[in-house]
Amino acid sequence: MTPQTSFNGPSFISSQYEAAEGASSSSGDEDEDVPVAQPVTDFNPIVELLPSTVVADLHEIAQRMVVAGYKRECCQVYTNVRKAVLEDSLHRLGVEKLSIDEVQRMTWEVLEGKIKKWIQAMKVGVKVLFASERQLCEDVFQDIVGVGETSFADVARGSMMQLLNFGEAIAISRRSPEKLFRILDMYETLRDLLTEMCVIFSGEACAGVREEASGILLRLGEAARGTFAEFENAIYRDTSKTPVPGGAVHPLTRYVMNYIRFLFDYVDTLKQLFGDRKELLKLPGEERTIVADSMGDDERTLGQDDLSPLAVQTIWITHVLQNNLEGKSKLYKDPSLTYLFLMNNLHYIVQKVKVAEVRALIGDDWVRKHTLLVRQHATSYQRAAWVKVLACLRDEGIRASGSFSSGVSRVVLKERFKTFNAAFEDIHKAQSGWFVPDYQLRLELRISIAEKLLPAYRSFLGRYRLFLENERHPQKYIKYTPEDLETYLNDLFEGSSGSSLKWKS
Repeated sequence: MTPQTSFNGPSFISSQYEAAEGASSSSGDEDEDVPVAQPVTDFNPIVELLPSTVVADLHEIAQRMVVAGYKRECCQVYTNVRKAVLEDSLHRLGVEKLSIDEVQRMTWEVLEGKIKKWIQAMKVGVKVLFASERQLCEDVFQDIVGVGETSFADVARGSMMQLLNFGEAIAISRRSPEKLFRILDMYETLRDLLTEMCVIFSGEACAGVREEASGILLRLGEAARGTFAEFENAIYRDTSKTPVPGGAVHPLTRYVMNYIRFLFDYVDTLKQLFGDRKELLKLPGEERTIVADSMGDDERTLGQDDLSPLAVQTIWITHVLQNNLEGKSKLYKDPSLTYLFLMNNLHYIVQKVKVAEVRALIGDDWVRKHTLLVRQHATSYQRAAWVKVLACLRDEGIRASGSFSSGVSRVVLKERFKTFNAAFEDIHKAQSGWFVPDYQLRLELRISIAEKLLPAYRSFLGRYRLFLENERHPQKYIKYTPEDLETYLNDLFEGSSGSSLKWKS
């Protein structure tokens, strides 16, 4: 930047980065057809707020006024002018003078926008505005003992405290799950800037700013942990009594698992906030047992290196969710739909956990165990839904004697086929409207049903169709071939109101 260029707000900052990038990209690369970005190694975000000639003049004026006994007046004039300029610069970044009460009365939609502006203002403010004001104070009051530090404190303290007060207002505001991501954004911003802030606001005159910044960082961390706990409580408190149509994935399941997925954008920060592994030993007894059971271990392993506090929290949240879903599953009157609902939701949970970051944290043991539970729910569904249909294909009650060619009661056999047809049609009608959202799971479930139903039906048909083929209207009883049944099975779990196929009359 040339000495004649003066700082005039955020647009200047972006132009400086652009200028730096332009300078680096024109650094004499021999192959002009293939532009190569060059690293900016000497870029200094501190800007010259005033031309160097003006700074030199101000330095001389300050020296003369101090010698003449007008140090207080000199500092007061300087402070008033630079303070107004700094406040105007922050205002251009979207910083408003808001009380804690005003912040806490805002709707979340409004507040979220102001948090984004606060993050931008903190980054630009600390790295550019406050750092540049500090440099200007040191240049103007160079060699004048004690004046530069005090003057900078008077110029910058109010604006910095205004920014920090906004952080305080967020840290002590009512906790609700939707706030956690923005609180983490604020925590990371302040944490990453704190070292620079302590350098810029060094000295006794700025001790209060440093202490306040450190305190608010701690309180934002506490707010993040508390909001995470509120997330758990919100899952507990969800008592919706309307069953999801077709046993599909519940909105609560989607919300919780997507919430966890987005949280892992902050995995390093969360690990820092939840502390070291020694904290695991302080878990309540029930939570310790459940977490250990989820990992396939006993409680003695909880303090070892294979399980972090964040992993414990994640596992516990999934357990709380599963408990809630168990309750919601009882809203279904049909037991087979209860199991289908549990299968769908647990499968969704497992698939979300399989995302690399989450799986790496809680481990393959958890994934294996809960994948097995998904299969168990699928098996329970099949037993509950198809046991009556498969019972129709047994020999019990059809034969009066042990002979294969005689002793078959045609009346019983006709009734058996009619019962099978009606039971299968009822299942098809109902379960075509049930929904398995995951394509692979839906396919596997159909295949599993077919592997049990079709061989049994083929065998039953092979043993008994001869006894009915000479009857009048045998199609009234033997309505379906195995191929027909296979076709109808492909309608299941599509979430439709009914089959596109027409039943045989």
